Amino acid sequence: MDQDCWSISKFIEVSAERVFLKMYLVESKAGAIVCMLFSLLFLGTWPALLTLLERRGRLPQHTYLDYTITNLVAATLIAFTVGEIGTNSMKQPNFLTQLSQVQDNWPSVLFAIAGGVVLSLGNLSTQYAWAFVGLSVTEVITASITVVIGTTLNYYLDDKINKAEILFPGVGCFLIAVCLGSAVHASNAADNKEKLEYFSNDSNNGVGTKDVTGSKPTNTNKVDMNDLENGEEKAKAGTALFLIEVENRRAMKVFGKSTYIGLAITFFGGACLSLFSPAFNLSTNDQWHTLKDGVPHLSVYAAFFYFSVSSSLLAMILNFTFLYRPVLNAPKSSLMCYVNDWDGRGWAFLAGLLSGFGNGLQFMGGQAAGYAAADAVQALPLVSTFWGVLLFGEYRRSSGRTYTLLAGMLIMFIAAVAILMASAGKRK
Repeated sequence: MDQDCWSISKFIEVSAERVFLKMYLVESKAGAIVCMLFSLLFLGTWPALLTLLERRGRLPQHTYLDYTITNLVAATLIAFTVGEIGTNSMKQPNFLTQLSQVQDNWPSVLFAIAGGVVLSLGNLSTQYAWAFVGLSVTEVITASITVVIGTTLNYYLDDKINKAEILFPGVGCFLIAVCLGSAVHASNAADNKEKLEYFSNDSNNGVGTKDVTGSKPTNTNKVDMNDLENGEEKAKAGTALFLIEVENRRAMKVFGKSTYIGLAITFFGGACLSLFSPAFNLSTNDQWHTLKDGVPHLSVYAAFFYFSVSSSLLAMILNFTFLYRPVLNAPKSSLMCYVNDWDGRGWAFLAGLLSGFGNGLQFMGGQAAGYAAADAVQALPLVSTFWGVLLFGEYRRSSGRTYTLLAGMLIMFIAAVAILMASAGKRK
């Protein structure tokens, strides 16, 4: 009887351990898709939180430093919890074991570090691009560049485990989406220009760049004066007065500056972001055979830790520099000002956690089903556009042409997500 009880107990223990390991190692397509969907939600939300803070006047340097701290915290939590679960073997060492083996797996560590560097540069670029061209357009362009380049590289790195006849039509949907995204931006910019032409000041270009607070309406028949509530400058979303209020509050002033600057920053950010996933892929799967025989591949959790450390360190160095030497005419600050700035810090911390867990889930899904399919999470403009409309009043009171282009862009992203996830394969 005791022997039978012991056998049953042992069976339950072994079965539970297998389920537990599979739950966190993500070995199935279904598990990988679940990871991708949560990653899509998280990665689409954190940019909206940072944009919200910039529009409320918080300096981007302060926000990004807070974001960086919790981003690293998320990676550390994943490494020391999920990365330590399960048996520690020669073929599949846990996180701490691999951390002590850096002298053996340093080529893979360098790939992970390189991935973190380009991710940091890409995220930092988009931080400033949001102010110039808006959250939706920035995310559309960077995500599309990331998918077109990154997915192609990952497809060949993963030995074509994803179905090309499904994968690349999905990439094509992203190409169409980026074209529509550019058209949406041009159409919305024309709509805003028309609204702002109702206002005059010292500038000959509608709303000037020196003192928008002094702007007054020149055509009261065209301007909805009900936008002013109780004599306060609180305008309805999408109106000219609303656009001026946003400009007055925000940390970075963009009126009068060329949108080409924002687009150039956006494309640079997209080029950087297109390389971080292939670099991470190389760090975990060693397709270029840089490791010596018998040295185990870097686990997703160990690679993610190195990846996040390099990304966070670079971001901290650059943003501490930008405190005293700001770029793009952002206001100067100091370390003491940053420490004492608690306005919106909780939202910045939340953004860092969402980004950290979102990236971790993307890599977990990619390791199981192929990193090319995991690039479906780059359809994050689906989520970002929702937050942009809900939180920032983007595209409110725009023209029918803008709404038509916006709807087309979102449809193409939905199609791209479905197609890319359908191409998921099974890593051998």
